[in-house]
Amino acid sequence: MNKRFTLAVLFAGTLGAGLFSACKKESEAGGTTTTTTTTGTAISDEDSLKYLMYNTMQVSYVDGGRSTTTNLPTYYWYSNVPTLNPLSSTYANADSLLSVMKGYAVGTGSTVLDRYSFLDRTGSLSSSLQDGVSGSLKKVAATSGDYGMEVSYVYADASKSTTYLYVLYADKNSPAGLAGVQRGDRITAINGDTNISYDGASGSNTTKVNNALFNSTSVTLKVLKAGTTATTASYSLATTTYNINPVLFDTTFTINGAKVGYFVFYTFTNTYTSKGVASNTKTILDALFAKYKAAGITNLIVDLRYNGGGSVTTAEYLDSAIAPASAAGKTMYYYLYNDKLTANLDKVGLDASVNFPSSTGGLALDNVFFIVSGNTASASEMTLNNLKPYMNVKLVGETTYGKPCGFITFTLSDYDSTGKEKYLADLYAINFATENANHVGGYFTGINPDASAVDYINVPWGNLSNDDNLVAISNYLTTGSYTSSGGRLSLGNTGGMLKVSKTPLSTKSFNGMVDFRIGKKLK
Repeated sequence: MNKRFTLAVLFAGTLGAGLFSACKKESEAGGTTTTTTTTGTAISDEDSLKYLMYNTMQVSYVDGGRSTTTNLPTYYWYSNVPTLNPLSSTYANADSLLSVMKGYAVGTGSTVLDRYSFLDRTGSLSSSLQDGVSGSLKKVAATSGDYGMEVSYVYADASKSTTYLYVLYADKNSPAGLAGVQRGDRITAINGDTNISYDGASGSNTTKVNNALFNSTSVTLKVLKAGTTATTASYSLATTTYNINPVLFDTTFTINGAKVGYFVFYTFTNTYTSKGVASNTKTILDALFAKYKAAGITNLIVDLRYNGGGSVTTAEYLDSAIAPASAAGKTMYYYLYNDKLTANLDKVGLDASVNFPSSTGGLALDNVFFIVSGNTASASEMTLNNLKPYMNVKLVGETTYGKPCGFITFTLSDYDSTGKEKYLADLYAINFATENANHVGGYFTGINPDASAVDYINVPWGNLSNDDNLVAISNYLTTGSYTSSGGRLSLGNTGGMLKVSKTPLSTKSFNGMVDFRIGKKLK
Protein backbone atom coordinates (compact mmCIF):
# COMPACT_ATOMS: atom_id res chain seq x y z
CA MET A 1 0.00 0.00 0.00
CA ASN A 2 1.15 3.53 -0.72
CA LYS A 3 1.39 4.91 2.79
CA ARG A 4 1.43 8.51 1.71
CA PHE A 5 -2.08 9.93 1.50
CA THR A 6 -2.21 11.07 -2.12
CA LEU A 7 -5.58 11.88 -3.64
CA ALA A 8 -5.94 12.42 -7.33
CA VAL A 9 -9.61 13.17 -7.83
CA LEU A 10 -11.52 14.18 -10.92
CA PHE A 11 -15.32 14.28 -10.84
CA ALA A 12 -16.22 15.77 -14.18
CA GLY A 13 -19.34 17.90 -14.06
CA THR A 14 -19.60 17.53 -10.31
CA LEU A 15 -16.47 18.88 -8.71
CA GLY A 16 -15.18 20.41 -11.90
CA ALA A 17 -11.47 19.64 -11.78
CA GLY A 18 -9.86 19.28 -8.40
CA LEU A 19 -6.40 17.92 -7.65
CA PHE A 20 -5.65 16.80 -4.10
CA SER A 21 -2.11 15.70 -3.40
CA ALA A 22 0.79 15.57 -0.97
CA CYS A 23 -1.31 15.31 2.16
CA LYS A 24 0.45 16.95 5.09
CA LYS A 25 -0.37 16.92 8.80
CA GLU A 26 -1.18 20.40 10.04
CA SER A 27 -2.64 19.73 13.47
CA GLU A 28 -3.28 16.82 15.81
CA ALA A 29 -4.94 18.84 18.53
CA GLY A 30 -7.96 17.12 19.98
CA GLY A 31 -7.27 14.00 17.93
CA THR A 32 -8.10 15.67 14.60
CA THR A 33 -5.62 15.56 11.76
CA THR A 34 -5.98 18.27 9.13
CA THR A 35 -4.42 17.84 5.71
CA THR A 36 -3.75 20.36 2.98
CA THR A 37 -3.93 20.25 -0.79
CA THR A 38 -1.58 21.82 -3.29
CA THR A 39 -4.10 24.67 -3.57
CA GLY A 40 -3.96 25.27 0.17
CA THR A 41 -7.42 23.88 0.88
CA ALA A 42 -7.65 22.11 4.24
CA ILE A 43 -8.98 18.55 4.08
CA SER A 44 -10.29 17.26 7.39
CA ASP A 45 -10.28 13.65 8.53
CA GLU A 46 -14.03 13.54 7.92
CA ASP A 47 -13.61 14.72 4.33
CA SER A 48 -10.87 12.13 3.86
CA LEU A 49 -13.22 9.48 5.16
CA LYS A 50 -16.04 10.63 2.88
CA TYR A 51 -13.77 10.50 -0.15
CA LEU A 52 -12.17 7.12 0.64
CA MET A 53 -15.54 5.55 1.45
CA TYR A 54 -17.12 6.83 -1.75
CA ASN A 55 -14.16 5.79 -3.89
CA THR A 56 -13.98 2.29 -2.36
CA MET A 57 -17.66 1.74 -3.00
CA GLN A 58 -18.04 3.45 -6.38
CA VAL A 59 -14.64 3.59 -8.12
CA SER A 60 -12.04 1.15 -6.80
CA TYR A 61 -10.89 -0.44 -3.55
CA VAL A 62 -7.27 -0.51 -4.76
CA ASP A 63 -4.69 1.32 -2.62
CA GLY A 64 -7.16 1.85 0.19
CA GLY A 65 -9.66 3.65 -2.03
CA ARG A 66 -7.11 6.01 -3.55
CA SER A 67 -6.76 4.47 -7.01
CA THR A 68 -8.27 6.33 -9.95
CA THR A 69 -6.71 4.08 -12.62
CA THR A 70 -8.58 0.87 -11.77
CA ASN A 71 -12.29 0.27 -12.25
CA LEU A 72 -13.12 -2.08 -9.39
CA PRO A 73 -16.01 -0.68 -7.34
CA THR A 74 -17.03 -2.88 -4.42
CA TYR A 75 -20.59 -1.76 -3.62
CA TYR A 76 -23.09 -4.38 -4.73
CA TRP A 77 -25.47 -1.68 -6.01
CA TYR A 78 -22.81 0.76 -7.25
CA SER A 79 -24.49 1.06 -10.68
CA ASN A 80 -27.64 2.44 -9.04
CA VAL A 81 -25.78 5.33 -7.45
CA PRO A 82 -25.28 8.46 -9.58
CA THR A 83 -22.01 10.37 -9.56
CA LEU A 84 -21.86 12.31 -6.31
CA ASN A 85 -19.41 14.81 -4.85
CA PRO A 86 -18.34 13.16 -1.60
CA LEU A 87 -16.68 16.38 -0.41
CA SER A 88 -19.83 18.44 -0.79
CA SER A 89 -21.01 20.27 2.31
CA THR A 90 -24.40 18.72 1.57
CA TYR A 91 -23.11 15.71 3.53
CA ALA A 92 -22.33 16.70 7.09
CA ASN A 93 -20.27 13.57 7.58
CA ALA A 94 -19.48 10.20 6.01
CA ASP A 95 -22.52 8.60 7.63
CA SER A 96 -24.90 11.06 5.98
CA LEU A 97 -23.22 10.46 2.60
CA LEU A 98 -23.56 6.71 3.09
CA SER A 99 -27.24 7.13 3.97
CA VAL A 100 -27.85 8.95 0.69
CA MET A 101 -25.98 6.29 -1.29
CA LYS A 102 -27.98 3.49 0.32
CA GLY A 103 -31.18 5.20 -0.78
CA TYR A 104 -30.34 4.47 -4.42
CA ALA A 105 -30.22 0.70 -3.86
CA VAL A 106 -33.81 0.01 -4.83
CA GLY A 107 -35.54 -3.13 -6.02
CA THR A 108 -38.98 -4.05 -7.28
CA GLY A 109 -41.58 -1.45 -6.44
CA SER A 110 -38.93 1.11 -5.46
CA THR A 111 -38.25 -0.77 -2.23
CA VAL A 112 -34.91 0.29 -0.73
CA LEU A 113 -32.87 -2.90 -0.41
CA ASP A 114 -29.88 -1.62 1.52
CA ARG A 115 -30.97 -1.47 5.15
CA TYR A 116 -27.56 -2.68 6.21
CA SER A 117 -24.44 -0.72 5.18
CA PHE A 118 -22.69 1.26 7.92
CA LEU A 119 -19.39 2.61 9.23
CA ASP A 120 -17.72 1.29 12.39
CA ARG A 121 -15.57 4.11 13.74
CA THR A 122 -14.09 2.11 16.62
CA GLY A 123 -12.91 -1.02 14.83
CA SER A 124 -14.25 -3.15 17.66
CA LEU A 125 -16.79 -5.05 15.57
CA SER A 126 -14.17 -6.69 13.38
CA SER A 127 -12.19 -7.74 16.45
CA SER A 128 -15.24 -9.12 18.26
CA LEU A 129 -16.44 -11.18 15.29
CA GLN A 130 -13.05 -12.35 14.09
CA ASP A 131 -11.23 -12.89 17.37
CA GLY A 132 -14.22 -13.59 19.58
CA VAL A 133 -13.23 -11.13 22.31
CA SER A 134 -16.02 -8.74 23.16
CA GLY A 135 -15.26 -5.03 22.93
CA SER A 136 -11.56 -5.70 22.36
CA LEU A 137 -8.82 -4.11 20.32
CA LYS A 138 -10.64 -0.93 19.47
CA LYS A 139 -8.62 1.03 16.95
CA VAL A 140 -9.54 4.31 18.60
CA ALA A 141 -10.32 5.19 22.21
CA ALA A 142 -9.82 3.00 25.23
CA THR A 143 -11.07 -0.54 25.45
CA SER A 144 -13.92 -0.88 27.93
CA GLY A 145 -15.79 -4.02 26.83
CA ASP A 146 -19.46 -4.51 27.67
CA TYR A 147 -21.85 -6.22 30.09
CA GLY A 148 -22.63 -9.09 27.71
CA MET A 149 -26.42 -9.12 27.83
CA GLU A 150 -29.33 -8.17 25.60
CA VAL A 151 -32.68 -6.90 26.86
CA SER A 152 -36.15 -6.19 25.50
CA TYR A 153 -39.36 -4.58 26.59
CA VAL A 154 -42.49 -6.68 26.70
CA TYR A 155 -46.12 -5.67 27.06
CA ALA A 156 -47.61 -6.81 30.34
CA ASP A 157 -51.24 -6.48 29.29
CA ALA A 158 -53.42 -6.69 26.20
CA SER A 159 -53.93 -2.92 26.12
CA LYS A 160 -50.15 -2.45 25.91
CA SER A 161 -50.33 0.20 28.60
CA THR A 162 -47.75 -1.45 30.85
CA THR A 163 -44.27 -2.54 29.82
CA TYR A 164 -41.60 -4.58 31.59
CA LEU A 165 -37.90 -4.75 30.83
CA TYR A 166 -36.56 -8.31 30.54
CA VAL A 167 -33.19 -9.92 29.92
CA LEU A 168 -33.24 -11.86 26.64
CA TYR A 169 -29.92 -13.56 27.31
CA ALA A 170 -26.47 -13.14 28.83
CA ASP A 171 -23.22 -14.57 27.50
CA LYS A 172 -21.90 -17.18 29.94
CA ASN A 173 -18.46 -15.54 30.03
CA SER A 174 -19.65 -11.93 30.32
CA PRO A 175 -19.87 -9.80 33.47
CA ALA A 176 -23.66 -10.26 33.46
CA GLY A 177 -23.48 -14.00 32.86
CA LEU A 178 -20.81 -14.63 35.48
CA ALA A 179 -22.77 -12.58 38.04
CA GLY A 180 -25.86 -14.75 37.52
CA VAL A 181 -28.02 -12.59 35.26
CA GLN A 182 -30.09 -14.92 33.10
CA ARG A 183 -32.81 -15.13 30.50
CA GLY A 184 -36.19 -14.18 31.93
CA ASP A 185 -34.88 -11.91 34.68
CA ARG A 186 -37.09 -8.83 34.90
CA ILE A 187 -35.15 -5.63 35.51
CA THR A 188 -37.08 -3.50 38.00
CA ALA A 189 -34.49 -0.77 38.72
CA ILE A 190 -31.33 0.58 37.10
CA ASN A 191 -28.92 2.50 39.33
CA GLY A 192 -31.75 2.74 41.86
CA ASP A 193 -34.16 4.28 39.34
CA THR A 194 -37.46 2.40 38.98
CA ASN A 195 -38.86 4.74 36.32
CA ILE A 196 -37.71 2.59 33.37
CA SER A 197 -40.91 1.81 31.48
CA TYR A 198 -40.94 2.10 27.70
CA ASP A 199 -41.95 5.53 26.38
CA GLY A 200 -41.18 5.24 22.68
CA ALA A 201 -37.99 4.64 20.71
CA SER A 202 -36.73 8.17 21.41
CA GLY A 203 -38.43 8.67 24.77
CA SER A 204 -36.50 9.92 27.78
CA ASN A 205 -36.94 6.67 29.71
CA THR A 206 -35.86 4.50 26.78
CA THR A 207 -32.84 6.71 26.12
CA LYS A 208 -31.91 6.64 29.80
CA VAL A 209 -32.10 2.84 29.90
CA ASN A 210 -30.21 2.46 26.64
CA ASN A 211 -27.39 4.68 27.88
CA ALA A 212 -27.18 2.92 31.24
CA LEU A 213 -27.01 -0.56 29.72
CA PHE A 214 -25.02 0.05 26.54
CA ASN A 215 -23.09 3.32 26.92
CA SER A 216 -21.70 3.13 30.42
CA THR A 217 -18.84 1.37 32.20
CA SER A 218 -20.70 0.39 35.38
CA VAL A 219 -24.29 -0.23 36.34
CA THR A 220 -26.37 -1.56 39.24
CA LEU A 221 -29.41 -3.68 38.46
CA LYS A 222 -32.26 -4.87 40.63
CA VAL A 223 -34.12 -7.81 39.11
CA LEU A 224 -37.01 -10.11 39.78
CA LYS A 225 -35.48 -13.51 39.11
CA ALA A 226 -36.74 -15.67 36.28
CA GLY A 227 -39.54 -18.08 37.15
CA THR A 228 -40.39 -16.36 40.43
CA THR A 229 -42.86 -13.76 41.64
CA ALA A 230 -41.00 -12.59 44.75
CA THR A 231 -37.30 -13.51 44.55
CA THR A 232 -35.18 -10.44 43.88
CA ALA A 233 -31.48 -9.96 43.33
CA SER A 234 -29.13 -7.01 42.87
CA TYR A 235 -26.10 -6.96 40.60
CA SER A 236 -23.31 -4.42 40.34
CA LEU A 237 -21.65 -4.85 36.96
CA ALA A 238 -18.59 -3.31 35.33
CA THR A 239 -17.80 -3.59 31.65
CA THR A 240 -14.84 -5.70 30.60
CA THR A 241 -13.59 -7.73 27.67
CA TYR A 242 -14.20 -11.47 27.66
CA ASN A 243 -14.00 -14.50 25.40
CA ILE A 244 -17.39 -14.75 23.73
CA ASN A 245 -19.24 -18.04 24.17
CA PRO A 246 -21.79 -18.09 21.32
CA VAL A 247 -23.65 -21.11 22.76
CA LEU A 248 -26.08 -19.87 25.41
CA PHE A 249 -27.55 -23.28 26.20
CA ASP A 250 -27.37 -26.85 24.95
CA THR A 251 -28.94 -30.18 25.83
CA THR A 252 -30.16 -33.46 24.40
CA PHE A 253 -33.85 -34.34 24.56
CA THR A 254 -35.53 -37.70 24.14
CA ILE A 255 -38.68 -37.16 22.08
CA ASN A 256 -40.81 -40.07 20.89
CA GLY A 257 -37.97 -42.43 21.78
CA ALA A 258 -35.36 -40.60 19.69
CA LYS A 259 -32.41 -38.40 20.66
CA VAL A 260 -32.75 -34.75 19.68
CA GLY A 261 -29.93 -32.21 20.03
CA TYR A 262 -30.76 -28.61 20.92
CA PHE A 263 -28.54 -25.56 21.26
CA VAL A 264 -29.03 -21.80 21.37
CA PHE A 265 -26.53 -19.92 19.19
CA TYR A 266 -26.50 -16.12 19.44
CA THR A 267 -23.61 -14.92 17.28
CA PHE A 268 -21.39 -16.17 14.46
CA THR A 269 -18.00 -15.36 15.92
CA ASN A 270 -15.28 -16.69 13.65
CA THR A 271 -13.92 -20.21 14.00
CA TYR A 272 -10.41 -18.91 13.35
CA THR A 273 -8.85 -15.74 14.75
CA SER A 274 -7.11 -13.00 12.80
CA LYS A 275 -3.86 -14.87 13.51
CA GLY A 276 -5.19 -18.03 11.88
CA VAL A 277 -5.49 -20.15 15.03
CA ALA A 278 -8.60 -22.02 16.14
CA SER A 279 -10.85 -19.74 18.16
CA ASN A 280 -12.81 -20.31 21.35
CA THR A 281 -15.91 -20.61 19.14
CA LYS A 282 -14.42 -23.50 17.20
CA THR A 283 -13.38 -25.28 20.39
CA ILE A 284 -16.91 -24.95 21.80
CA LEU A 285 -18.59 -26.12 18.59
CA ASP A 286 -16.17 -29.03 18.12
CA ALA A 287 -17.05 -30.32 21.60
CA LEU A 288 -20.77 -29.75 21.08
CA PHE A 289 -21.01 -31.69 17.82
CA ALA A 290 -18.76 -34.45 19.16
CA LYS A 291 -21.23 -34.83 22.04
CA TYR A 292 -24.20 -34.98 19.67
CA LYS A 293 -22.47 -37.52 17.45
CA ALA A 294 -21.65 -39.71 20.44
CA ALA A 295 -25.26 -39.45 21.63
CA GLY A 296 -26.53 -40.64 18.26
CA ILE A 297 -28.99 -37.80 17.74
CA THR A 298 -31.34 -38.22 14.78
CA ASN A 299 -32.80 -34.71 14.84
CA LEU A 300 -31.23 -31.36 15.65
CA ILE A 301 -32.76 -28.06 16.80
CA VAL A 302 -30.66 -24.92 16.24
CA ASP A 303 -32.10 -21.90 18.07
CA LEU A 304 -31.23 -18.74 16.13
CA ARG A 305 -34.07 -16.53 17.40
CA TYR A 306 -31.67 -13.76 18.51
CA ASN A 307 -28.81 -14.41 16.10
CA GLY A 308 -28.11 -11.48 13.79
CA GLY A 309 -25.23 -13.21 12.02
CA GLY A 310 -21.48 -12.70 11.85
CA SER A 311 -18.70 -14.63 10.16
CA VAL A 312 -19.37 -16.52 6.92
CA THR A 313 -16.69 -19.03 7.92
CA THR A 314 -18.74 -20.07 10.95
CA ALA A 315 -21.84 -20.52 8.80
CA GLU A 316 -19.77 -22.87 6.65
CA TYR A 317 -18.65 -24.74 9.78
CA LEU A 318 -22.24 -25.31 10.92
CA ASP A 319 -23.41 -26.37 7.48
CA SER A 320 -20.53 -28.84 7.19
CA ALA A 321 -21.23 -30.25 10.66
CA ILE A 322 -24.98 -30.65 10.03
CA ALA A 323 -25.16 -31.71 6.37
CA PRO A 324 -25.58 -35.37 5.35
CA ALA A 325 -22.74 -37.36 3.86
CA SER A 326 -24.36 -37.03 0.44
CA ALA A 327 -23.50 -33.29 0.41
CA ALA A 328 -19.76 -33.89 0.68
CA GLY A 329 -17.80 -32.10 -2.04
CA LYS A 330 -20.90 -30.51 -3.56
CA THR A 331 -21.75 -26.82 -3.86
CA MET A 332 -22.63 -25.20 -0.56
CA TYR A 333 -23.40 -21.73 -1.94
CA TYR A 334 -22.67 -19.27 -4.73
CA TYR A 335 -21.34 -15.72 -4.42
CA LEU A 336 -22.95 -12.90 -6.38
CA TYR A 337 -20.89 -9.71 -6.89
CA ASN A 338 -21.41 -6.58 -8.95
CA ASP A 339 -20.59 -6.82 -12.66
CA LYS A 340 -17.11 -5.25 -12.37
CA LEU A 341 -15.90 -7.68 -9.70
CA THR A 342 -17.59 -10.62 -11.43
CA ALA A 343 -15.68 -9.84 -14.64
CA ASN A 344 -12.40 -9.83 -12.71
CA LEU A 345 -12.79 -12.76 -10.28
CA ASP A 346 -9.46 -14.34 -11.21
CA LYS A 347 -7.65 -11.01 -11.28
CA VAL A 348 -8.68 -10.04 -7.78
CA GLY A 349 -8.75 -13.59 -6.34
CA LEU A 350 -12.45 -13.93 -5.58
CA ASP A 351 -14.31 -17.24 -5.46
CA ALA A 352 -17.48 -17.87 -7.45
CA SER A 353 -18.69 -20.57 -5.06
CA VAL A 354 -17.87 -22.58 -1.95
CA ASN A 355 -18.18 -26.37 -1.67
CA PHE A 356 -18.86 -28.64 1.27
CA PRO A 357 -15.68 -30.37 2.50
CA SER A 358 -14.78 -33.84 1.27
CA SER A 359 -16.47 -35.29 4.36
CA THR A 360 -19.22 -33.77 6.50
CA GLY A 361 -19.74 -33.99 10.26
CA GLY A 362 -20.96 -37.57 10.47
CA LEU A 363 -24.45 -36.90 11.77
CA ALA A 364 -27.30 -38.82 10.15
CA LEU A 365 -30.23 -36.49 10.76
CA ASP A 366 -33.84 -37.00 9.76
CA ASN A 367 -34.51 -33.27 10.17
CA VAL A 368 -32.81 -30.08 11.24
CA PHE A 369 -35.11 -27.51 12.83
CA PHE A 370 -34.21 -23.84 13.08
CA ILE A 371 -35.99 -21.62 15.58
CA VAL A 372 -36.14 -18.18 13.97
CA SER A 373 -37.56 -14.70 14.47
CA GLY A 374 -37.34 -11.21 13.02
CA ASN A 375 -33.94 -10.99 14.73
CA THR A 376 -32.58 -13.96 12.76
CA ALA A 377 -30.45 -12.42 10.04
CA SER A 378 -27.78 -12.81 7.40
CA ALA A 379 -25.27 -15.55 8.34
CA SER A 380 -28.11 -17.27 10.23
CA GLU A 381 -30.35 -17.18 7.16
CA MET A 382 -27.46 -18.26 4.95
CA THR A 383 -26.78 -21.28 7.17
CA LEU A 384 -30.29 -22.69 6.90
CA ASN A 385 -30.66 -21.75 3.22
CA ASN A 386 -27.44 -23.59 2.29
CA LEU A 387 -28.78 -26.83 3.79
CA LYS A 388 -32.15 -26.84 2.04
CA PRO A 389 -31.00 -28.56 -1.19
CA TYR A 390 -29.56 -31.50 0.77
CA MET A 391 -31.81 -32.34 3.72
CA ASN A 392 -35.09 -31.75 5.52
CA VAL A 393 -34.87 -28.20 6.89
CA LYS A 394 -37.78 -26.96 9.02
CA LEU A 395 -38.27 -23.42 10.32
CA VAL A 396 -40.35 -22.63 13.41
CA GLY A 397 -41.06 -19.19 14.84
CA GLU A 398 -41.47 -15.95 12.90
CA THR A 399 -40.37 -14.64 9.50
CA THR A 400 -36.66 -13.92 9.51
CA TYR A 401 -35.08 -10.47 9.14
CA GLY A 402 -34.22 -10.74 5.43
CA LYS A 403 -30.55 -10.17 4.59
CA PRO A 404 -29.24 -12.38 1.77
CA CYS A 405 -26.10 -10.29 1.37
CA GLY A 406 -22.87 -9.56 3.17
CA PHE A 407 -19.82 -7.42 3.78
CA ILE A 408 -16.14 -7.36 3.00
CA THR A 409 -14.41 -5.25 5.65
CA PHE A 410 -12.42 -2.33 4.27
CA THR A 411 -10.31 -0.39 6.76
CA LEU A 412 -10.07 3.26 5.74
CA SER A 413 -7.01 5.15 6.94
CA ASP A 414 -5.24 8.46 6.50
CA TYR A 415 -1.44 8.77 6.27
CA ASP A 416 0.77 11.73 6.98
CA SER A 417 3.86 12.75 5.02
CA THR A 418 6.01 10.33 7.05
CA GLY A 419 3.74 7.38 6.32
CA LYS A 420 2.22 7.23 9.80
CA GLU A 421 -1.27 5.75 9.72
CA LYS A 422 -4.33 7.31 11.30
CA TYR A 423 -7.33 5.00 11.49
CA LEU A 424 -10.59 6.52 10.28
CA ALA A 425 -13.19 3.73 10.17
CA ASP A 426 -14.06 0.23 9.01
CA LEU A 427 -16.47 0.31 6.08
CA TYR A 428 -19.25 -2.28 5.97
CA ALA A 429 -21.06 -1.64 2.68
CA ILE A 430 -22.86 -4.53 0.97
CA ASN A 431 -20.39 -6.24 -1.38
CA PHE A 432 -21.94 -9.60 -2.23
CA ALA A 433 -25.06 -11.74 -2.02
CA THR A 434 -25.32 -15.52 -1.77
CA GLU A 435 -27.53 -18.24 -3.21
CA ASN A 436 -27.71 -21.91 -2.26
CA ALA A 437 -26.90 -24.80 -4.59
CA ASN A 438 -30.37 -24.49 -6.16
CA HIS A 439 -29.73 -20.77 -6.79
CA VAL A 440 -32.28 -19.76 -4.17
CA GLY A 441 -31.57 -16.43 -2.50
CA GLY A 442 -32.84 -12.86 -2.66
CA TYR A 443 -34.92 -13.14 0.52
CA PHE A 444 -34.85 -9.41 1.30
CA THR A 445 -38.27 -9.62 2.95
CA GLY A 446 -37.26 -12.59 5.08
CA ILE A 447 -37.83 -16.34 5.04
CA ASN A 448 -41.20 -17.58 6.26
CA PRO A 449 -41.39 -20.33 8.88
CA ASP A 450 -43.04 -23.69 8.30
CA ALA A 451 -44.87 -23.20 11.60
CA SER A 452 -45.52 -20.00 13.52
CA ALA A 453 -44.64 -19.86 17.19
CA VAL A 454 -44.39 -17.19 19.87
CA ASP A 455 -41.26 -16.18 21.79
CA TYR A 456 -42.16 -16.01 25.49
CA ILE A 457 -39.44 -14.10 27.30
CA ASN A 458 -40.08 -15.54 30.76
CA VAL A 459 -39.71 -19.14 29.63
CA PRO A 460 -36.20 -20.57 30.23
CA TRP A 461 -34.10 -22.20 27.53
CA GLY A 462 -34.93 -25.79 26.73
CA ASN A 463 -38.39 -25.89 28.27
CA LEU A 464 -40.32 -28.49 26.26
CA SER A 465 -43.56 -27.71 28.08
CA ASN A 466 -43.76 -23.92 27.77
CA ASP A 467 -41.45 -22.78 24.96
CA ASP A 468 -43.93 -22.46 22.09
CA ASN A 469 -41.22 -23.16 19.52
CA LEU A 470 -40.09 -26.37 21.23
CA VAL A 471 -43.69 -27.45 21.84
CA ALA A 472 -44.34 -27.20 18.09
CA ILE A 473 -41.22 -29.18 17.21
CA SER A 474 -41.97 -31.83 19.82
CA ASN A 475 -45.48 -32.19 18.42
CA TYR A 476 -44.09 -32.60 14.91
CA LEU A 477 -41.64 -35.29 15.97
CA THR A 478 -44.38 -37.11 17.88
CA THR A 479 -47.39 -36.77 15.56
CA GLY A 480 -46.12 -35.36 12.28
CA SER A 481 -48.06 -32.13 12.93
CA TYR A 482 -46.87 -28.94 14.61
CA THR A 483 -50.13 -28.63 16.52
CA SER A 484 -51.68 -31.10 18.93
CA SER A 485 -55.32 -31.88 19.72
CA GLY A 486 -54.95 -29.91 22.97
CA GLY A 487 -53.89 -26.77 21.14
CA ARG A 488 -50.62 -24.92 21.09
CA LEU A 489 -49.47 -22.46 23.72
CA SER A 490 -49.84 -19.61 21.27
CA LEU A 491 -53.49 -20.51 20.88
CA GLY A 492 -54.38 -19.74 24.46
CA ASN A 493 -52.56 -21.74 27.16
CA THR A 494 -50.37 -18.78 28.10
CA GLY A 495 -51.09 -18.01 31.75
CA GLY A 496 -48.44 -15.64 33.08
CA MET A 497 -46.19 -15.83 30.01
CA LEU A 498 -45.11 -12.69 28.19
CA LYS A 499 -44.42 -12.26 24.48
CA VAL A 500 -41.31 -10.41 23.34
CA SER A 501 -42.36 -6.96 22.14
CA LYS A 502 -42.33 -6.04 18.48
CA THR A 503 -40.43 -2.93 19.52
CA PRO A 504 -37.35 -4.19 21.40
CA LEU A 505 -34.82 -1.88 22.98
CA SER A 506 -32.30 -0.62 20.46
CA THR A 507 -28.96 -2.26 21.24
CA LYS A 508 -25.51 -2.62 19.73
CA SER A 509 -26.09 -6.15 18.45
CA PHE A 510 -24.88 -6.80 14.91
CA ASN A 511 -27.02 -7.85 11.95
CA GLY A 512 -24.96 -9.08 9.02
CA MET A 513 -22.43 -11.49 7.62
CA VAL A 514 -18.78 -10.74 7.01
CA ASP A 515 -16.29 -12.68 4.90
CA PHE A 516 -12.93 -11.84 6.44
CA ARG A 517 -11.11 -14.05 3.91
CA ILE A 518 -12.13 -11.82 1.01
CA GLY A 519 -11.03 -8.75 2.92
CA LYS A 520 -7.53 -10.18 3.19
CA LYS A 521 -7.46 -10.93 -0.55
CA LEU A 522 -8.49 -7.42 -1.50
CA LYS A 523 -5.95 -5.58 0.63
